[in-house]
Amino acid sequence: MRSERIEFPGSQGTLLAGRLEWESSTPNGWALLAHCFTCSKDIKAAVTIAHRLVAAGFGVLRFDFTGLGGSEGDFSNTNFSSNIDDLVLAADWLRAERGTPALLIGHSLGGAAVIAAAHRIADSKAVATVGAPFDPGHIKRHFGPHLEQIEKAGSAVVQLAGRPFTVRRQMLEDLKEHHQQQRLRTLNKPILVLHAPRDEVVSIEHAGRIFQAAMHPKSFVSLHDACHLLRQPRDARYAADVIASWVSRYLDSSRS
Repeated sequence: MRSERIEFPGSQGTLLAGRLEWESSTPNGWALLAHCFTCSKDIKAAVTIAHRLVAAGFGVLRFDFTGLGGSEGDFSNTNFSSNIDDLVLAADWLRAERGTPALLIGHSLGGAAVIAAAHRIADSKAVATVGAPFDPGHIKRHFGPHLEQIEKAGSAVVQLAGRPFTVRRQMLEDLKEHHQQQRLRTLNKPILVLHAPRDEVVSIEHAGRIFQAAMHPKSFVSLHDACHLLRQPRDARYAADVIASWVSRYLDSSRS
């Protein structure tokens, strides 16, 4: 497997860090992978999924959203809209440097982001979500007792995944502007929804709402007893294998 560290300008003018991985000089297709809320491109599940897809013949670009991981910028100035913009710019870089961003994959909030970004990445062929919320506003549950302070004072320091993050009121206000049902209705691309029935962070009901709102072709696959972050390597490998098999049909048909 070949691996290359790359950088490209993000939505707020700072450089975003990415990792490009591939094996064949002519991959079956290029995939763009979006990580979960406050995670990074190097979270275990993202790395495993990317490597498994590369082994299946795909090329993968995974990157850190603004203010996270190796990317520059201030997380407190970001929101769901900036995540979408970062995704579109990542797709632009991939298209210009390597090839069409045919497959969009998103984990958790990254799944909601790829649904939202798909309309602006017109040459993408398919979308796959893993443990994604139907409503991006679902992330507010992570702010818990700090919500009132964020609303009244304008910001608060919130512990997320054991790390402190400053969350500003603008993030909450931005979440109100996103209506995923209409985006799903007009997606006009095949979508694969992967979700664990006992997901402890994003309940299975979210997967049901995504699936119901989307038009055909659409598919749903249960991740059995996996946890939200796919901490067990076998769960991340299974998700990647399902995605690779599922999307091959649509990429093959798009080439014929």
